This record gives sequence, C-alpha cells and structure tokens, in this order.
Amino acid sequence: MTQHTDVVVVGGGQAGLAAGYHLRRQGLDFVILDAGTAPGGSWQHMWDSLHLFSPAAYSSLPGRLMLAQPGETYPGAGHVVDYLTDYEKRYDLPVQHGTRVDAVRRDTDRLLVEADTGAWRARAVISATGSWSRPFLPAVPGREVFTGRQLHTVNYRCPADFADQRVIVVGGGNSGAQIAADLALDGRVEGTWVTQRPPRFLPDDIDGRALFDAATARRRALDAGRTDTGGVASLGDIVAVPPVRAARDAGLLHAKPMFARLTPTGVRWADGSQSDADAIVWCTGFRPALSHLAPLNLRGPQGHIPTDGTRAVEERRLHLLGYGDWTGPASATLIGVGRPARDAVRHIAGLL
Repeated sequence: MTQHTDVVVVGGGQAGLAAGYHLRRQGLDFVILDAGTAPGGSWQHMWDSLHLFSPAAYSSLPGRLMLAQPGETYPGAGHVVDYLTDYEKRYDLPVQHGTRVDAVRRDTDRLLVEADTGAWRARAVISATGSWSRPFLPAVPGREVFTGRQLHTVNYRCPADFADQRVIVVGGGNSGAQIAADLALDGRVEGTWVTQRPPRFLPDDIDGRALFDAATARRRALDAGRTDTGGVASLGDIVAVPPVRAARDAGLLHAKPMFARLTPTGVRWADGSQSDADAIVWCTGFRPALSHLAPLNLRGPQGHIPTDGTRAVEERRLHLLGYGDWTGPASATLIGVGRPARDAVRHIAGLL
C-alpha cells in the first residue's frame, strides 16, 4: 500500500531531526524514515572515548539547547544520543525507526519513496542519510593479503579490544588522531600512527565554535564572489581535544609517513623495512550515502549531486541536508545543520 504525504525525510539523525523541527513549524505533513532501530543516528555507534569538539551550549539543534554533561566540558557521544532521543520526543517528530529506504524515483508530479516497509508518494523529499553507513577504504597495495584484523573507524570501540597487540592507525584527520591518542594513552597497545602528510594540529584554543564560524565565513565569501577564505582547512586538520593534547604533550603522538604496502604480517615502509602488525585501523573517511537516489540520475562527475544551496539543481523537489559544506556551511555538525535545514524547508514550503 502506498501512503501519501507532503514531505518524506530520509534519515533520522541530527540532520533529519533538524529538518523535522522546521517542517513542524511550517505546518507541513511529513514523515521521517530512519534505518536505525533507535534514536541517535550515527552517534549510537561512535567509539567509547569520543567527545564533541564544542561545549554543549554550542552543539544544539534548533529550538532546544543541549544541557551540559556533568563533569565534562565537551559532551560524550552517549550524551548526544540522549539529547537527540529527547529532541525527537520533545517535538513529537514522526520518525519511523527500522525503515530502510531503497530508492527514490520520479512519479509524475510526485516523488516515489520505496522503503522496506512500503512506499510513500511525496511532493518533496529531504535526503539526510549522512555518510556513516558508507566508510571509505583506500586501495592500498597488499590489503587483500594482510592476515591480521582490518577495521574502519566505524568498527573501533576501545583500546581494551587491542590489549597487548601491535596496531597501526591510518589517517591524518580527527578520527585518526583521536583513535591513535586513545590507544597511546591506554598503555597496553603498541600503536603506530601513519598519515599521508604531516598532521596539522589546530591551535589548542580552537574548538567547534571557531570551526563553525570559519565555515560560515567561507560560504558567505564564496556566495558574495569574494576570495575564498579557505574555511576550516586553512586552520588545520586536527582539533586538539584534551586526549589528543595529552598524548601529544606526553610525546606519545608521532605520525609516520604512509607505508608503501601491506604484507601478510604487517607493513612494508618506503625504505624497504618492515613492521609486524596485528591490526590496521583505517581512519580514512566516508563518502555520502546516496545510493537511494541513484534512480534519479543526478550525480555529477565527482560523485556529488550538484546543488543550489540544499536543493538538487536537476530535481527541485529534492533537498540534500547534512553531507558537508556542499549542502551548507558545517551542515554535517550539530550546530551547523540548523540553518540549512531551515532554508531547505522554506524552499519546500514555497514550492508546495
């Protein structure tokens, strides 16, 4: 049986909930279809020691302030899950958990959203699926012959899983630095951190508040035709959160250049030397989870769907939210997603 509504939101994480808040304020009929079986989006699956880059007051979705976590300047992932769970209930958002969307298709004057629980005909769709479900693994020579354990950021939980093991952490971004620091500070793991280029730490006093301001300033400059400010990338790659600072200042966080290839028992370095390893943790990023939009045939040559703000250029009934700066400044963050969510919903209200 096909159901009908004004707007279908695909994804019930932070971006989907922000969209739901603004859809509720506009008085539109909508449903949020979320593949997760419980509230909290990808925050449910983060590693145990992960904390936000910003204090709680600067990590809130529209309409509801995140309260501080007792004893913590920067809230942990569990606190974020609790906040998102409360947010969903607070605004009585119509989230259908455990519903996977397989495809979005054109259907005359509507978009047909096909899910494993049934189909919906909608006048507009907001895609807010993020990237956590699509981890990226680089094509490194020898990856298929390594006999140890290989896992991505999405599978890492805590150092105890690697006690008395030799672990190589690959990746020069925040997740790589934080997981390398997590292992180094534990003391039971022989960890090695490798990066493609020397890591660039942001100044210690910069947190998510400054990053949001930098991303917003860059977008405004580009929109006004001014010189590109460089945004967050101009400041560095790694936020020096307390565990990263602690490991760095203790001399435990040194990055080695990327190895040349994997071997059955470890890695071979560029100079021909070898190191044994029991596990490789690939902190190598993500790609947007957009397979459900494939029937619309909208992807550009770089894999992204061209957008004007959040609206797909070639399908005005579709908006993309929370995938990164190409769908709004800092739109993949808690504090940054509110503004593009508001703009997307305003465009949809005008369309309908």
